Amino acid sequence: MATPLMAHPTNAPVVPAFSRPEAMFRDPLGMTSWLRSRGVALTMDNTNEYTAAISRPTSGHPNYKQGSSNAGQVNTALHINWEKIIGLKGFATHTLFTSRYGTTANRMMGDWLAHSSEIYGGGGNVVVHLVTAYGEENLLGGRVSIAGGRLTEMSEFSASSLFCNFQNNSFCGRPKAAIDNQYITSYPAGEWGFRVRGRPSRYTYIQAGVYFAERGIYANSQHRTGFHFNSSNIVGQIAPVEFGWEPMLGREHKLPGHYKIGAQLISAPNPDNYYDVNGQASALSGQTARNRPQTWGTWFEIDQKILRHPYSNAEGGLTMMTGVLYNDPHTSLRNYETYAAFVDRGFIRSRPYDSFGVVMTYVQISPGVSNTDAIDLSLVPARAEPNHATGIQGHETIFETNYQVHVMRGVVVAPDFQIYFHPNAQKNLKNVEFIGFKSQIQIL
Repeated sequence: MATPLMAHPTNAPVVPAFSRPEAMFRDPLGMTSWLRSRGVALTMDNTNEYTAAISRPTSGHPNYKQGSSNAGQVNTALHINWEKIIGLKGFATHTLFTSRYGTTANRMMGDWLAHSSEIYGGGGNVVVHLVTAYGEENLLGGRVSIAGGRLTEMSEFSASSLFCNFQNNSFCGRPKAAIDNQYITSYPAGEWGFRVRGRPSRYTYIQAGVYFAERGIYANSQHRTGFHFNSSNIVGQIAPVEFGWEPMLGREHKLPGHYKIGAQLISAPNPDNYYDVNGQASALSGQTARNRPQTWGTWFEIDQKILRHPYSNAEGGLTMMTGVLYNDPHTSLRNYETYAAFVDRGFIRSRPYDSFGVVMTYVQISPGVSNTDAIDLSLVPARAEPNHATGIQGHETIFETNYQVHVMRGVVVAPDFQIYFHPNAQKNLKNVEFIGFKSQIQIL
């Protein structure tokens, strides 16, 4: 989506060129070039994230502790251009596997809302976990793209490659409120789905999709390996739609920007976060929560490069980001999230691939969740609260900053600092600071 159409695109089906990231092994024994000339692109990378608490946890909670953790993954992607192989014009397939390991440190300090290491979770704790496997047909010179198969919804909608310049899960991958529902798939979980994208003009697009909501998409019992293909867990549909404007501003420097607005309707049973089946507070009645047959979410997001350094490469410059995501307050945990960030790459003349970034995210908990917490705490004896809460959940702010060091071709290491203001959105928990690093190694 981030690449505009050519000024005069063809009307024939076409497979867009597969990206070729900078890698440690650029072309081992000529293998990469040989494969790509025949329509096959194979990439492999490793991401590793380490965080350590530099402050003590809130006293009075024996399960909390000051500690550190490491989490990581190995990704392998296979892209095949079937036009080059068998002459099937405009058709390509994309398959992605991952292997994840480790854990995350924030839970040691009582926070369950935003992982200090984004790469943790959902990978199945197996050697090979299937993320996506789908086919894509590009028509009219790229003006129309149709995809179907095992897809990850939030890799297509509310998506940006800029998010993972950072490490905290409140922002990296996608703003966390975008997947504040048990059925929405985000990397590394996939589900059956279809997506259609069209470009009415060179710098605009509109896309829509239908994804089949499945129970337990992040649970090991059903999706440990990602190869659970039958329909036994499907309970409804998710229908997202998004409109985007991707201009190149400025006559001289051509500064890229991305402006998007979107929404999704989820037609699958979701429990109300406050009311029971009789319209009373479920925390007081003890009755089963009311099931709502539909719920929804919305987003409005912007990133815009505002400055290009005269001595930097094409990727260099200062990019600003902001956005707000708002969810159905009756079924969501995160009622809304807003964020602001910037990434400045190549601002040091002698370090054109280094970058410095800062991000601040704010999450507001839905009123029904906060009111349920208050009721549970008022009971004698107090009842265990949902979401691993040990107090009333209200709002949380996370600040993160890092500096990405381009060590060598294909290797980046980013020292990182994070602060949680009101961990787990609880005022009874003191602020927590983490230090750590993120390393990314592009192997192939």
